[in-house]
Amino acid sequence: MTRRSLPVVVLTCCFAASGMTQTIAPAPAPPASAPLSLAPPPPPPQLNQLSALGTTPEWLKLQSFHQTMTRAEFEAAVNDIYSDASPLPPPWKLESDGVVVQTGDPAKPEARIAFTQKAQPPLPGTRTWRKASELPPLKGRPILSDVHFAIDPGHIGGAYSPLEERYLSFASGEAIQEGHLTLITAQVLAERLKALGAYVSLVRESLEPVTNMRSIDLIAPARQLLQEAGFPQPQESYSGLTGEAKIITVQWQSEKLFYRVSEIHARAKKVNVTIKPDVVLCLHYNAEAWGDAASPQFSPANHLHVLVNGCYAPVELQQQDVRFEMLHRLFSRIHEEEVPLAEAVAGGMSSATGLPAYLYTTPNARRVGASPYVYARNLLANRLYQCPVVYLEPYVMNHEETYRRLLNGHFLGRTLIAGRLQSSAIEDYVRGVVNGVVAYYQKHRPQ
Repeated sequence: MTRRSLPVVVLTCCFAASGMTQTIAPAPAPPASAPLSLAPPPPPPQLNQLSALGTTPEWLKLQSFHQTMTRAEFEAAVNDIYSDASPLPPPWKLESDGVVVQTGDPAKPEARIAFTQKAQPPLPGTRTWRKASELPPLKGRPILSDVHFAIDPGHIGGAYSPLEERYLSFASGEAIQEGHLTLITAQVLAERLKALGAYVSLVRESLEPVTNMRSIDLIAPARQLLQEAGFPQPQESYSGLTGEAKIITVQWQSEKLFYRVSEIHARAKKVNVTIKPDVVLCLHYNAEAWGDAASPQFSPANHLHVLVNGCYAPVELQQQDVRFEMLHRLFSRIHEEEVPLAEAVAGGMSSATGLPAYLYTTPNARRVGASPYVYARNLLANRLYQCPVVYLEPYVMNHEETYRRLLNGHFLGRTLIAGRLQSSAIEDYVRGVVNGVVAYYQKHRPQ
């Protein structure tokens, strides 16, 4: 969901790899009369950094991908999906028969993965998910038989909505919460997928966090992040503060670490260790900037886009856990299933909702594949979940018509909304996902 009411700030080291956008104010230009001089070369990147709440990766796990991918396949995946087209060199070196990655570990600073002349599937045990083409033949069974979907309702909702800035109200006595909407959508979608033979797990099942941590548990790492970002004595509370002054407080950062980072890490552990699905469907609702939450503004825009993992910025790849997770996804060939599945779901969503494609104008996302709706972006959820992830961002919640439709919740058929008969936005969302998923498995799985 698009950030709304607060301006962006520095802290690239804190949230750049988790999907949050930051900007760093440029240094002031020298006076016109200052003599010209050559700038010193930039310092070498610190390749031992970790992302917020990240853990040191087990680089030996990449050894299982030895001689399973050709150099041409590796370069195509990097160039078409995983890079942001930056001219800066990546923290690895391509050789004719392998790639040498800088690990950031002083004891073993390099990891080498050998290429092969002929592509090979990943070895058994390197992944738990299955491609559509690897499923058992249907033999007359329902189309989604054997497929295990995990549905991840974005955000938390309930009492946490104001904290998450996912609470929107234009009149007293009425409000929508993104975390509540995504949970309702997930519950309806789960039943529809089950009716088509699928096995379905919900990553979040209530209006409560998955993580056991709370913001009070994350005060120390929040203070450390601020200090590393150049704020040696950050203010503890944001009471009475707004804008950037609020963002650079320990309270604000500890809250972000709770609901945006710790929460996604907990969901990733649940997905990767317990659920082990074939596909994760991450459900979200989008929004445009609405100004002051106490007096929000409607937006004329309404749109749809679908995200896959990719578009890593050089500053993100300096973090060793992010670098490892990207390479693990690449060598697992997740993108080979993720991109066409996302295109199929985007097609279903486009037909069901009638929404136009969102156009990214920022460098943190790039178009991939043939669909105008599908972008690659490095978000924490679509990076940490070790299987194909389709991350959905339909509707603009503060678009007036959409807001009115969402206030009415889920229903079948049509009802009178804003002076005309309209369908449920949630129902159209679910129908679009189901139609896209069914189209994909009809085309790619054994019959």
